[in-house]
Amino acid sequence: MESPFDVLGVDEDADDGEIQRAYRERMKDAHPDQGGSAAEFQLVRAAYEKILAGDAEAHGGDADAHGGDAAPADVEPDVETPSYDVDSGEAFTPWSESHVEYVNYAAVDDHGWRLDDDDLFAKAERADLDPVNYGEFVVGAGESLLEAAEDRGFAWPYACRGGACANCAVLVVEGALSQPTDHILPPEMVDRDLRLSCNAVPTTETLRVVYNVKHLPDLEELRLPPYPFELAHADD
Repeated sequence: MESPFDVLGVDEDADDGEIQRAYRERMKDAHPDQGGSAAEFQLVRAAYEKILAGDAEAHGGDADAHGGDAAPADVEPDVETPSYDVDSGEAFTPWSESHVEYVNYAAVDDHGWRLDDDDLFAKAERADLDPVNYGEFVVGAGESLLEAAEDRGFAWPYACRGGACANCAVLVVEGALSQPTDHILPPEMVDRDLRLSCNAVPTTETLRVVYNVKHLPDLEELRLPPYPFELAHADD
């Protein structure tokens, strides 16, 4: 019978920094690729959401923190209606279709380009890069950026698909991406136009992003171990 605080391994009077650090560590341990289970992974995420909501109680349910078949009754692993960040403060309205132009951060780094270069995408277009490193695709209604990339045959990096790591991080250069408010990116990174492609949805008709930016120094502590993108391109 564990409370959300017990699941994360923190005291009930822990500050926000302690809670976030504990959450990151527990998510890494609970990830199925690291010896955890889907049930444990959901339980940890749900416990964190419960604490953020400010209504965590000092009692739990039937499953323990080591991968029971069900999450505690008072900690729901699935959020039915996530809330979304929209810069304008208006209601969230995804475009029926959004045209995306992308550049791989690895190509930016290889060519010595700067992320804040106004001509970055023009340079990428002129460089005759392969589709892994530069290209365009359309995001359909209701699709996240990552889903759309995968549906078009691309293998963009990700790990948790739940906003709990920065493996799928992208830099928004032009346009806007909206995503559920419960994610691991701190406010200062959101202010720098970093978003998580796994659950971010375009809210503008056109969008320019640099993907695979998880290698930026500030994102190092927010990453989970490598997953499909790195494995697929290990010999590139």
